[in-house]
Amino acid sequence: MAIKDIRLFGDPVLRTPAADVVDFDKELRTLVKDLEDTMLDAPGAGLAAPQIGVGLRVFTYWVDGIVGHLVNPVLDLSAEEQEGPEGCLSIPGVTVDTRRALTVVAKGQNMFGEPVVLEGSELLARAVQHETDHLDGILFVDRLDPEARKVAMRAIREAEWFGEPAPRVKVSPHSTFGLGM
Repeated sequence: MAIKDIRLFGDPVLRTPAADVVDFDKELRTLVKDLEDTMLDAPGAGLAAPQIGVGLRVFTYWVDGIVGHLVNPVLDLSAEEQEGPEGCLSIPGVTVDTRRALTVVAKGQNMFGEPVVLEGSELLARAVQHETDHLDGILFVDRLDPEARKVAMRAIREAEWFGEPAPRVKVSPHSTFGLGM
């Protein structure tokens, strides 16, 4: 499969809600593998399809040595919360304490369309919530209190990568998810 370019803050695809996956085919399995390869290469604790320019509800995660994926996630969050450092591959070099639910139960499907229930706490819960936010067009900086968000936005504006043009993506009339495959 392939390591893809990761879209950076400012790219409109990161603010666009992703569509439900309806075709559980070879192209979806290729997308999941590309997400895994890109996430592991970065490396990161998770990567959502919009981060590589694909507007579909699928993400991968890598927590405690376990690599997995979830398609069309629906989350049930605990009332108990955690606060801890959070960063994003689409916002390199910026890490800010972010409040999240302590535990999560995520229901969805695997790449073959089979039902999956993923339960986790702490880092896994944080990663699942973070990646599902990406599928909804939400970035972790949107979850910060106003003062922390102001500091994070200043760091983003001062980052070397800020304002870089998005990678060009070939859009095909065929079902390639716009990846130029």
